[in-house]
Amino acid sequence: MAAFGVRASVRAVVNLKEKRRFPSRAALILTPAAVKRVKELLTAKPVCIGLKIGVRSRGCSGLTYTIDYAEEKSKLDEEVIQDGVRVIIDQKAQLTLLGTEMDFVDSKLSSGFVFNNPNIKATCGCGESFSV
Repeated sequence: MAAFGVRASVRAVVNLKEKRRFPSRAALILTPAAVKRVKELLTAKPVCIGLKIGVRSRGCSGLTYTIDYAEEKSKLDEEVIQDGVRVIIDQKAQLTLLGTEMDFVDSKLSSGFVFNNPNIKATCGCGESFSV
């Protein structure tokens, strides 16, 4: 399924004071803003069971996030259900996303999902690609 035009960026958590401690069971934590936006997106697509998050090789730092609608869950995909929304994590992205917070930021200039990922070692200048 093709990407649907939602912008996703990455934020490296560099300072130890900024690192958040997440429960070890959760592969991904969604902020209330992210939960609200995912619900809005899925309302328009009733055949979809949730959003699917993955990574692919792209950009100057190596990897970038992908977000698509999910109509089914593959056997090896991870599933996160939080506050009534379902997010599927592609099997190739599971170790990359472990302990990540997914947020949705809406400002006057742009809006999109932001991943606060404690596993990131480097990011590009534009904030769209990263390496672990």
